[in-house]
Amino acid sequence: MPILRMMRAQNEVLVAICDADLLRREFKEGKLRLKISESFYGSKEVSVEACLAALREATIANLVGSIVDHAIKAGFIDRANVIRIEGVPHAQMVRM
Repeated sequence: MPILRMMRAQNEVLVAICDADLLRREFKEGKLRLKISESFYGSKEVSVEACLAALREATIANLVGSIVDHAIKAGFIDRANVIRIEGVPHAQMVRM
């Protein structure tokens, strides 16, 4: 199950999504470091469909794990913009 956190500030909607099993872990590869903290991603487990609905509202998104593939299939993320750190997919989105 994915973990979803939505934060609203003025006209911006930040969506942070990660796989539950990645929470509280850290990944490093070369100079890249990715820390999956509960303080940023939250702890609320939701369905993939709820995550995709949140991405429809998002102006900014940070995605880690299997949700990246779902976001690609739904047209939110271009596969060319995905990086992998220790094999874990990570993507960011900004809607302007």
